[in-house]
Amino acid sequence: MVCLQSAPTSSLPGFQRDLQTLVQRHLSESGALLIRGFEVPSSREFREFTSWFGLPLLSYDYGSTPRQDLGEGLYTSTEYPAHQRIPLHNEQAYTRQWPAILWFYCETPPQEDGETPIADSRAVYRQLDPEVRETFERKGLMYVRNYSDGLDVAWRDVFRTDERAEVEAFCHAQGIECEWGADDALRTRQTCQVSARHPKTGVRVWFNQAHLFHVSALAPQLRQLLVSTVGEAHLPRNVYHADGTPIDEAHLDHIRAVYEANSLRFPWRQGDILMLDNMLYAHGRNSYKGDRRIVVAMAGALDEHELR
Repeated sequence: MVCLQSAPTSSLPGFQRDLQTLVQRHLSESGALLIRGFEVPSSREFREFTSWFGLPLLSYDYGSTPRQDLGEGLYTSTEYPAHQRIPLHNEQAYTRQWPAILWFYCETPPQEDGETPIADSRAVYRQLDPEVRETFERKGLMYVRNYSDGLDVAWRDVFRTDERAEVEAFCHAQGIECEWGADDALRTRQTCQVSARHPKTGVRVWFNQAHLFHVSALAPQLRQLLVSTVGEAHLPRNVYHADGTPIDEAHLDHIRAVYEANSLRFPWRQGDILMLDNMLYAHGRNSYKGDRRIVVAMAGALDEHELR
């Protein structure tokens, strides 16, 4: 990670040209830039900063976690309870289209902990056991999601519509199988990439969310409760190999360990902006105490079919 730090109270717009040059020079190589020390008092100034790079901001379509839409392409970071930790992951790597660039802006730093850890996806790919990597790349991945009231994000929020026909059209366009069930329930399935080549550097990165979507990512008691209550087929989210066979949980534990071995973290300060190449770096969230408000923006849609 490269840290671009200014003298205290420096004006962000006053360094626009310098920051544009530094981002262009470092982002595709480093993959992670921390911009610190500038006056960024609110999300309005943060939104202006994101506009410097000539990429329209993306909406959070087909999302997997609850967020607040702040307008103008800005969202809160995942709104899970403060005691929950979010594992390292690349944004929307559970589907075939994803953002190229992520920005995280610290509007309110937490009182304690609450870091956004990051990990180099190139290093993760290299350091995985070759047998595990080969098994995943040979057998592929299939994500299964069940949307019903109360258990996870509702399909109306995920697809940003109340119309079933619009959901079906989106799924058809994205290569997602969908089926409707009783009580307005929806199930989707999608086979996706295990790894991908970076569009600028050509380097291959580990790029999926199997370790996060799999039922083994849940706390043991919660896993047992959910499986006994709704059954494995109706879990809010799960992942299999592309042929429907189960994933070896020892492989997933190994993947999680490699992510953790490559984890970097820093304490948030008000006004910090973290800029990530979403393919080169995974991110997560540590549990925290006190108020915490991190604002997120995404840009530069990429497609799996173009990056094989």
